[in-house]
Amino acid sequence: MKQKGNIGVTTENIFPVIKKFLYSDHEIFLREMVSNAVDATQKLKTLAQKGDFTGELGDLTVRVSLDEKAGTLTFSDRGIGMTEEEIDKYINQIAFSGVTDFLDKYKDNANAIIGHFGLGFYSSFMVSKKVDIITRSYQDGAKAVKWSCDGSPEFTIEDADKEDRGTDIVLHIDDDCKEFLEKQKIQDLLNKYCKFMAVPVAFGKKQEWSSEEKKMVDTAEDNIVNNVEPLWTKAPSSLKDDDYKSFYRTLYPMQDEPLFWIHLNVDYPFNLTGILYFPRIKSNIELQRNKIQLYCNQVFVTDQVEGIVPEFLTLLHGVIDSPDIPLNVSRSYLQSDANVKKISTYITKKVADRLAAIFKEDRKDYEAKWDDLKIFINYGMLSDEAFYDRAKDFALFKDVDGKYFTFDEYKTLIKDNQTDKDGNLVYLYATDKEEQYSYIEAAKQKGYSVLLFDGQLDVPSVGMYEQKFEKSRFTRVDGDIIDRLIVKEEVKAAELTDDERDSLSETFRSQMPKTGKAEFNVEVQALGESSQPVLITQSEYMRRMKEMSRFQPGMSFYGQMPDSYNIVLNADHPLIKGVLTDARANTDEALKPVLSELKGLNARLQVLNQEQSKKKYDELTQEEKDDKTNTQKAIDEQRKKKNQIIADYAKGNNIVHQLIDLALLQNGMLKGEALDKFLKRSVDLIK
Repeated sequence: MKQKGNIGVTTENIFPVIKKFLYSDHEIFLREMVSNAVDATQKLKTLAQKGDFTGELGDLTVRVSLDEKAGTLTFSDRGIGMTEEEIDKYINQIAFSGVTDFLDKYKDNANAIIGHFGLGFYSSFMVSKKVDIITRSYQDGAKAVKWSCDGSPEFTIEDADKEDRGTDIVLHIDDDCKEFLEKQKIQDLLNKYCKFMAVPVAFGKKQEWSSEEKKMVDTAEDNIVNNVEPLWTKAPSSLKDDDYKSFYRTLYPMQDEPLFWIHLNVDYPFNLTGILYFPRIKSNIELQRNKIQLYCNQVFVTDQVEGIVPEFLTLLHGVIDSPDIPLNVSRSYLQSDANVKKISTYITKKVADRLAAIFKEDRKDYEAKWDDLKIFINYGMLSDEAFYDRAKDFALFKDVDGKYFTFDEYKTLIKDNQTDKDGNLVYLYATDKEEQYSYIEAAKQKGYSVLLFDGQLDVPSVGMYEQKFEKSRFTRVDGDIIDRLIVKEEVKAAELTDDERDSLSETFRSQMPKTGKAEFNVEVQALGESSQPVLITQSEYMRRMKEMSRFQPGMSFYGQMPDSYNIVLNADHPLIKGVLTDARANTDEALKPVLSELKGLNARLQVLNQEQSKKKYDELTQEEKDDKTNTQKAIDEQRKKKNQIIADYAKGNNIVHQLIDLALLQNGMLKGEALDKFLKRSVDLIK
């Protein structure tokens, strides 16, 4: 007997809502259909275990069938099935309450609608123009019934022919969703959503190569798409390293072998299982995100875990499975869910505990993996205060000689020799052993230790260390001359007159390369005869700000500023002394009248300043103001003359150019035409 009726909903337009507002996530229907079939099967197994079902369970495989000609996609199970009364209860009456602001709140999130309103089955209408349910209850004497609905609130129920218990759900795929009639599309979605469901799921038959037909042909064996007992459901004591590595390859076929892993298994205060792997992170953090898959009872929930677990844990790979993670909910809902927050805190603790254990059990192996591991630990310490408190005992420093130290060990190593006159402990670091070789060697000659910070997050971590370490300062080894990196006594001043200092500085300043990407400030210091004649250093503060600008968008203006370098001339070096002597010999005669004029003008300006300082600015006459302005202009003109005389001399001095280029070359800043000129000049100088 055929029955007609209207689906009981609290809005007349439920199907247009499903069609329109669930459409962006329409592939989710497949997970819902298979999940329902698995649930029905699991319920029957439970009834059998309790003795409430005494029949033969038989083959419990859930089957997904595709009929491209008929335009249907069918989901079949041999679970508990439904009676006509149960269809009316579970299918015809949609739990669709609380529709206030429904469209505004949920229009952009299919998962939220499904999860909040029990619409798992009705997600089938996202892709179907008609849905049939052919079902027969496991109960003795139950008859088979067929329920049909074409996407309107109207449905029909009639008797059906079905010999076996269970349910077939037939989706008549809509014209605008034909991609769900493609075999490969369904295979991909089953692999994404159903790979680890707890009941076998079959899609078609396995294939093998036929030498007769010269193509792949179906065999009689079902193509089971899932592993009903994934590794995380098994006892860790029953597993070997190869089992974990093999499972990792299943999850991430193209990834390198992981460093190590954590097997999660907890039943209080929440239920949680899973396996988290530490991957070998290369240079790009972003490529490593969202590799954790969240499951609920082996049903895939999401792999968009950012914001659900602490940020640094998004670098981990693997699986987390918990019935306490709500299925079919939005990420925003997950982020606010209390159970998810507890799980997140627990995982952070387990990760820290695992790292601490590995460090204690086999420090040598831990150190061997440190270069791959440090980016993860640095990220954790930077982004999670609680993780820093745990990690500070197993985080390591590595020096330029490849030796490893805990924070406390390294502090003990350097505190006697690398404490400056103000009591600050100075940590020296290099970012490139080759480029900064000479600076590293200069530090070593002083007996100093130099750390190697060549990782992606090493330099951004410097600010954190300075905040955490008491009375400590970090500076890059090429940030200044070595005696000023760790100042233990007042720096000895160069024994030069002001005119000699100015002349020497201008000689080199005038010949520095002119580029918008770099600014050069020249200074003279007494560094000793054995030190380099010319050194290039860069402000630690400005360099650090520019490096941080790559990670923090709000600091991007630092990245646009030109690089600022200090050119330090060693007044004690014979070559610098020679340049100064030669400059005097070649410029003294031309500079005499200019310097004499400058001396008189500066004296004149000093007198004017003294006289005018006794009056307020508005009490000065225009003549007094003009007198001071004109004197200053005259001084500027004479300085230009002086600098031009020095520049004309320096332009023809090959030693000056050679010393500048050697310093630039040492810092990787000599390229192109300038490098070519340097090479030619070098040949000429040694002829």
